[in-house]
Amino acid sequence: MKAERTFLVLWTLAVTAATAAFVLQLSLRVRSVELGYELGRTHAHIARLREVKRVLELELSSHKTPERVEFVARTLLGMSEPSPDRILPAGMLPPEAPDAAPATASRAPAPPAEEQAP
Repeated sequence: MKAERTFLVLWTLAVTAATAAFVLQLSLRVRSVELGYELGRTHAHIARLREVKRVLELELSSHKTPERVEFVARTLLGMSEPSPDRILPAGMLPPEAPDAAPATASRAPAPPAEEQAP
């Protein structure tokens, strides 16, 4: 009777261990498949973000062109070229000499050369 009982206990332990190992392997496999799907979704999301970045960079570069700036100024902001009477000088006008001096004479003198050590 003792041998039968020992066999029954050992058999129960073996079946329980095999069942636990099967459940563990199955849960690891399910987790592996879930991670694979999540990785696929993440790769797709990264691809979408790269495409959005490319489109936004293209749109940004198109907004920086002079033609685009002029178009926005004229259509959305209602701006136009100013008439000559609306243009005001910024700063002082240079003094006009009675006899026209060459353009090179109006430049400021060059700064003195620095002494070099021998």
